[in-house]
Formats: sequence, structure tokens, C-alpha cells
Amino acid sequence: MGRLKDFFSKQDQQKLEEGIAKTKSSFLSRLGKVVVGKTKIDEDFLDELESILIQADVGVETTLKIINLLENRTAKEKYLGFNDLVKMLREEISKLLDQNKKEGKEIINNNKPHVVMVVGVNGVGKTTTIGKLAYQFKSQGKKIILGAADTFRAGAIDQLQIWSDRAGVQLIRQEMGSDPASVAFDTLQAATRQGADIVFIDTAGRLHNKINLMNELSKVKRVMAKVIPDAPHEVMLVLDGSTGQNAFEQAKQFTAATDVTSLAITKLDGTAKGGVLLGISDQFQIPVKYIGVGEGIEDLQDFNPQLFTQILFS
Repeated sequence: MGRLKDFFSKQDQQKLEEGIAKTKSSFLSRLGKVVVGKTKIDEDFLDELESILIQADVGVETTLKIINLLENRTAKEKYLGFNDLVKMLREEISKLLDQNKKEGKEIINNNKPHVVMVVGVNGVGKTTTIGKLAYQFKSQGKKIILGAADTFRAGAIDQLQIWSDRAGVQLIRQEMGSDPASVAFDTLQAATRQGADIVFIDTAGRLHNKINLMNELSKVKRVMAKVIPDAPHEVMLVLDGSTGQNAFEQAKQFTAATDVTSLAITKLDGTAKGGVLLGISDQFQIPVKYIGVGEGIEDLQDFNPQLFTQILFS
């Protein structure tokens, strides 16, 4: 599936700046206080930096990786002050994000229709993300079909119907309580028949236990493959960026249950802990594809690692 945009307009960049303002303000102010008066990187300084990164919900493993990268780099480069440290941090974090983007299972859209199974727990913005993507791709002239395979949560089907109406795309649905795999089957049949470009399949966000989740998602995938042999072509996990360590746990559960190929991190505008984006992408080696920086229908952006880190450290 192609990128939403190959470049960021000034409006997109401004929205991104506003969307990660809380994370930026919190992170840089803490960093500034630690750096004041320092003339070199010592053990105490690294301990304080480690604490700042963990408080930003970067996660322990990724934090230690960044600290080690910084130690190795400053052993070769003279540390002069705050601006030098910020530059080093920005470059190392940008490299990590860019590496995950390149090493992740990027999808080349040679498929028609291109089938995306969207997973995530209730409340993370999964249905909203599907609606926003449908709207944006429809605006590019793509034919989009949605499948309401989250048949267990009260209101989930109606919520997706509202988004499909808003985006002006077709929704394939059944009654609440129906078999999710049956909905997915009907959706792919309709998409094949109508020559759709992209299909988004919404799935139930229940996490009763890993086995139930695995069985349910595996069944949906098996049934889809009966209609289109290599479907789904992409499994997108939606996570709420404001939930910090809960997002890590959800990523752990879903990556164990199914082959997640991309991430959408929502609600970054409402949190000072946007570091979760870096930690999850690095720890699970899955590329972040989209980020949510506002409630508007156009506020789901294609993730640009270089621009993100540039704004975060500017």
C-alpha cells in the first residue's frame, strides 16, 4: 500500500509540531535541567538521561541501546554542551527509527485489492484510524471497501458505518454477534467482484487471553485466504500512544498472536510520553506507518522518522 504523501506540506508539519508538543516540551525541559553545568558525559549524567528516556516511555531495552550508542559516540567525539548532546541524540534516535522502517515488512502494493487486517484492543482508536485511512485513500481516487468484522463490541459496527458514510466508501456488515470470519469472507468477495483497490478489515479488540485471540485472528486469516490466497497482505496494529507501558503489553500480545507488519500510533497529541513510539518500534522491529496527531479526519499522518525527530529536538 502506497504512502499517503511523499512529502509534508507546511500544514502537515505544523500539525505534527502541535501533535508532539507535549512530548517535546517535557523531554527537552528535563534534558536541559540535567545538562546545565555539565562539561562531559559521566556516569551520573548517563543515569539521569536514562531516567528521562524511561519517563518518556521509551522502554528499558531501547533506552539502554540509546545510552550505549551515545557512550560509544562520545568516546570518539568531544562533548561540548547541550546543543551537541541534542544533535547526537537526534541522530541516533533517527537512525533507530529509520532502520526499523527499512527492516520492517514493507508492503509493495502489487495486489488488487490490497487487504489490510487491522488489529488492536478496544478504545485505542482502531475504528477511527480505519475511517481516516479510508477517507484519505478515497481522496486519492482509490476504491475502498471496509469490513466490519468486530462483531462482538456493542456499537462497533454502527461506529464503522458512520465512518464509512463520512468517507463515502462501502461497508460490508452483518448483525452483531455474527462470525467475524464470515464478514471478512463477504468483504473480500465484494472487493474482488467490484475491483476495489484497498480493503480494511476491522477485527475484535478482545484480549481475554492470547490463545483466544490467536485462534480468532488465525481463523479470519484462513477464511480470507480462501478468497484471495495471499490475504491479508498487511496486518496493522493500532496502539494508543498515551497509554505508555500498556501499549507495550498490547504489542507483545498481538505480535505473539499474529504476524503484525505495521503500526499505527494514535493520540500522540494528548500525551507527553510519545517516546513509546520509539520503544515499541525498536523492541518489536515493526515499522511505524501512521501516527495520530489530532481528532480531525486528516490528522492521521504518514510517519516520517526524520521529520519527527527533527521537530522533537528542534
